[in-house]
Amino acid sequence: MKVAVLGSGSAGNSTLVEVGETRVLVDAGFSGKDLERRLAVLGLEPSDITAIVVTHDHQDHTRGAGVFARRHGTPVYITDATRAACDRIFRGGETTHAYRVGRTFEIGPVRVEPFLTVHDAVDPVAVSLVDVETEARVGVATDLGRPTAQVLHALSGSDFLILEANHDDTLLRLGPYPWSVKQRIASSHGHLSNHAAARFACELVHPRLAGILLAHLSGECNRPELAQSVVGEALERAGYRGYLAVAPQEEPTELLDIEELRRRTGPEQLTFI
Repeated sequence: MKVAVLGSGSAGNSTLVEVGETRVLVDAGFSGKDLERRLAVLGLEPSDITAIVVTHDHQDHTRGAGVFARRHGTPVYITDATRAACDRIFRGGETTHAYRVGRTFEIGPVRVEPFLTVHDAVDPVAVSLVDVETEARVGVATDLGRPTAQVLHALSGSDFLILEANHDDTLLRLGPYPWSVKQRIASSHGHLSNHAAARFACELVHPRLAGILLAHLSGECNRPELAQSVVGEALERAGYRGYLAVAPQEEPTELLDIEELRRRTGPEQLTFI
């Protein structure tokens, strides 16, 4: 099982999960042309994408989903409420499949497990993608107003996590946004701060967790080195010795092989004192 983030932040979000020849995009928040460019960086053609799974209606997660689907015949999995909120993006020439929160579905050898999140969207979900043969699990949760017990349960046992670390509290407070926007971002229906992400990541640590990518960083109210430092220090105290990096906005990450990451750190990375 392999994973890459094509880009993550307020300008667009998309994650690639690969199992064999099956490749699923979680969200498509870049233009169709930019999605093609980012896939090419990874050595992939648009025809290599098996399906797109849309998590919610915000433009930074949906921008290119419709045009990419129409241009390349890629099926889109989306909830009915989110589909209704995206009429300008989906014009009827796409193949769409409705899914429901709490009901798993399969895309070839990939089992998709959608679960409810708290975010200011019409029907916000996050997803775990599971290799049905090996049970390797990737959790993708990039828009979390707060990490509920349901989200914790859904992401527990993940072999790889893509987790939001949106803002630094001080930079948000001093930043250029109007006060109403700052309140929205910091609210329980907004986005996770670095410190909230650190606390949540520590709750998700277990011996087989091979890697974490921090995602959806604010360009105005966060810094990659700050997010990695805050979360990394907390994880180190929790005994985590696995892979940790920040997903950039401008370019894709490398395509990460989960088993290879696990071999780098060994199967037992936790030390209990």
